Order: sequence, then C-alpha cells, then structure tokens
Amino acid sequence: MYKYKKYSQIFNYGLGLFFAVSIGISTVAAQEFPTRPVTLVVPYPAGGGADIIARMLAESMKPFLGQAVTVTNRPGGQGTIGTAEVIGMPPDGYNLVLSAAATLTVQPHRQDLPYNTPNDYDPIIKAANLPMVLAVLSNSQWKSSKELIEYARANPGKVRVGSPGNGSVGHLIIVSVNKKAGIKLGHVPYASGAESIPSMLGGHIEAVVAHPSELLPHVKAKTVTVLGVFEDQRNANFPAAPTFREMGYDVSMGVYYPVVAPKNLPADVKLKLYKSAKAAIESPAFKAQAKERGYNLEVKDPEALRKDLWIAYQANGKLVNELGLGKK
Repeated sequence: MYKYKKYSQIFNYGLGLFFAVSIGISTVAAQEFPTRPVTLVVPYPAGGGADIIARMLAESMKPFLGQAVTVTNRPGGQGTIGTAEVIGMPPDGYNLVLSAAATLTVQPHRQDLPYNTPNDYDPIIKAANLPMVLAVLSNSQWKSSKELIEYARANPGKVRVGSPGNGSVGHLIIVSVNKKAGIKLGHVPYASGAESIPSMLGGHIEAVVAHPSELLPHVKAKTVTVLGVFEDQRNANFPAAPTFREMGYDVSMGVYYPVVAPKNLPADVKLKLYKSAKAAIESPAFKAQAKERGYNLEVKDPEALRKDLWIAYQANGKLVNELGLGKK
C-alpha cells in the first residue's frame, strides 16, 4: 500500500510538473513574438503617400515591437498584386501590408481578386487618413478650380488629369467631377502620385489629383498650386483652396491606409501588432512628422477598422456601379 501511494505521489507530481512546463512553454512562445523582423509590404511605388507613411510607421514601431520592421515595395495592379500576395501568406504576423482603402474596397468590385470582402483578411490598424486635392503648375493659365472647370467645359478632353491609377480614389474623383460638373476631364492613370506629379512637372499632363504629402514640397517651392480640395472643410495646408462642395459640386473623398494581415492571425499576435503600431502612431515624433507631411491621424482598432472597411466596401460598390466602372 505504501509503495502504491508513493508511486502515485510521484506520478501526480510528474504530471503536475508536465502541465506546468507545458503552460510555461506556451506562455513563453506567445511572449516571444516577434523573434525576427516583420515585413511591411507597400503595394505601390516608392515615394508615394502610402510609401511615406509606411516608412514612418516602420521606423516608429521598432522600439515598441522589439524587432525591426522592414518595408518592401511590391507595386502593380493598382496595389492589388502586393496586397493579394500578403493576404495569401501564412497568418503568423511576420508579413503585413499597408494598403489603400481603395485597393481593398474598390478594386474587388472592378476585377476578380484572391480577396474580396473585409472578411478575407485581418485588419490591424488604420495608419493615417490622407485628403485628395486638385493641383496644377503655378504658371498654369488656370488660377482657380472655377477657371479650370469652365475651360474643360468649353474644351472637352483637353485638360488631362493624372491619378494614382484606374479604380483609385483619384480616378473616382475625376469621374465624379465630370459627372457633377457636366465636363470631360481626360483621365491619365499612373501607378501613384509619385509618378503623376513628375509627369505634370514635365508638361505631359495639365493637372493631378494627388495627396498633400506628395505635393507639399512642390507647393513650398512655388512650382505647384493647389486649386481645390475634396474634403468637407478647407485644408489647413492650402487655406486659399476651396472645397468642391463650396463650389456646388458634392465630391468629397479621401484616402486612408489600413495595415492588414492574412486571415486567422492568432489573437495574441494581432494584439501585439496593434498595440505596437498604436504606440508608434501616438508618439510625439510620429505626430509631428504626420502633421508636417499633411496626414491626418485617426487610430482605429482591428474590429472598428473592419467595420469602416465594410462601410467603404458597400458604398464604393454602389459608386463603382453608378459610374459604370464595375466588372464587365
């Protein structure tokens, strides 16, 4: 009897030790993420609005995440190629994509993609909002949006306007202005504002719909002038430029950049990524850079961001169909 009791105690002790070690290993494993650098894919060319904010975020996240965040550009397909590649990767937290809301909520209505709705990936955080504005060369014949619209009405197709690509918010803005103002601006798609602005500077197009972050250096150099903004209120960076709503055209659209990951990301990994990104975005240095470059910051947690993406997905699907830009 004594032997049996002794062996039973040893067995129970060993079993308890096993579970304690197992729980410890599990806890350590959860705490260990990340054990190597995290890759943040930007599915657009270097120098554009998404690339700028991604590099700011990557640099600011490092001290909070405990590992480097490396930025990789994978441009093509209006952002869909790099976005789809990341969404199709294993959900381990080591591959993220900073995509534009339009790439996630407009493009699926225009083409068949490996992702469709916001349930096909895991949102992490909203990195930033970025307005869209209409700009021309400072030596242009047009000194106001009204003058440009009147010229375009009298000369259909003669004003060529660059956008960040087919199906981008910039493209939707141009089509919407054409429809509401009864004019015909010529749409010229580029891979990003970083490509359309040099084209305008070189005289290949007459205007661009682009982000303040991409235009501010040229505005400060007095080579580019912003004529109008597509916001509800005037932009503090360009106080003289009226909103299109002020001019009687109900066109108010902006861009925001969500960081997303492959679907079924472990909850603890998602939380670590969100908290690290949130701390980075709310740091004084990040806020100062964002203000200087024209970004508006609005942190959204994963589920709040998913709701926003669903709202945009449904609204953009309706708009795409109304404008005749949907799947053929």
